[in-house]
Amino acid sequence: MNEPLLIQSYNYELPENKIAKFPLQKRDETKLLAMINGNLSDSEFVRLPDLIADKSLFIFNNTRVINARLVFQKPGGARIEIFCLNPYEQTSQSGNENKALWKCYIGNSKRWKSGSLELSTTGITSLKATRLSTQDDTSIVLFEWDDPSLSFEKLLELYGKIPLPPYLNREPVETDRERYQTVYAIHNGSVAAPTAGLHFTDSVLANLEKKECVLDYVTLHVGAGTFKPVTTSNALEHKMHEEKIIVHRDTISRLISKIDDLVVAVGTTSMRTLESLYWLGHQIISGDTSELQATGLFRIGQWDPYESKGNIATIEALTAIYDYMKNNNLNEISGYTEIMIVPGYSFRICKALVTNFHQPQSTLLLLVAAFIGENWKKAYSHALNNNYRFLSYGDSCLFIP
Repeated sequence: MNEPLLIQSYNYELPENKIAKFPLQKRDETKLLAMINGNLSDSEFVRLPDLIADKSLFIFNNTRVINARLVFQKPGGARIEIFCLNPYEQTSQSGNENKALWKCYIGNSKRWKSGSLELSTTGITSLKATRLSTQDDTSIVLFEWDDPSLSFEKLLELYGKIPLPPYLNREPVETDRERYQTVYAIHNGSVAAPTAGLHFTDSVLANLEKKECVLDYVTLHVGAGTFKPVTTSNALEHKMHEEKIIVHRDTISRLISKIDDLVVAVGTTSMRTLESLYWLGHQIISGDTSELQATGLFRIGQWDPYESKGNIATIEALTAIYDYMKNNNLNEISGYTEIMIVPGYSFRICKALVTNFHQPQSTLLLLVAAFIGENWKKAYSHALNNNYRFLSYGDSCLFIP
């Protein structure tokens, strides 16, 4: 991609009163803007199954948001917030059941120059944090506690706060613990919700199954980088964040069998996962598996899709992954993706997208524009003029180009 991608072209005015600060009382009562073959219509999310072809394949992200925000108070009164991003996997923790090493953002970092911070509650083990080093805008923090029967995951549940998006500009309330999770969330690891999934209820899922739709799940642990704005005038100079993916072999098998049907990505995270799978298959067919074989983890770079030579059929790429997993006796495969989907990208797997309305000049809006082209302007203008609610707790879209 030689021509610059001007981020200003993906800007729009988002008034503060259009941002949904709280969810509606019922998940599936949100509005649904449907754009099918370029034609717009207004609906309700509960009617999503009526707009979808029978026997479609839905791919959901079953990650679960952790209580990633830890707020410490220094003896002098300074408030230090530690935002836990992900385990620092380069250091072994073997044998230490009451220690954890994490990569974190530090709020009010200048007031924490040395020493340890501590959280304690009567009857619960105390939690101590020590900053070991810094890496760019993140820090490596060692957490320690007294009770080895408690996991760090459990301590985050006890001491941490739900990491609501910064644009909500409010502290979490008790109901956020439930409503900032999807009803199918299973695997802890995200610091932001896959918000397209927040609209789904057991009733909507059941109605999809009545239409013989197949519901399947992948895991992408959403990182804080999802909120990182594009600050470069040329979006191609933006450094994309890395997120972990886990996919089961049965899911690959279903994708192979349903590839000619409507494959619906529920959220941008599911879409990034599915499209990354194509490029993993491309790597395997091209013989570029040295990292996968050495570490057991694959890696899809930010610009791999735009630099790869050759055009491998989607069915071949997915079959290559399935065969690799079968030959290596793997029931699941995991790795990291930095894939940045921007206008000009050619989609290999996804044919429909359920998503929310995204921030101006964001990588998520670039992904939407890549999928539906200039029609994103038509959709967003319609939503702004017809009282749709925007961002994480807002209304939803169904896009079928």
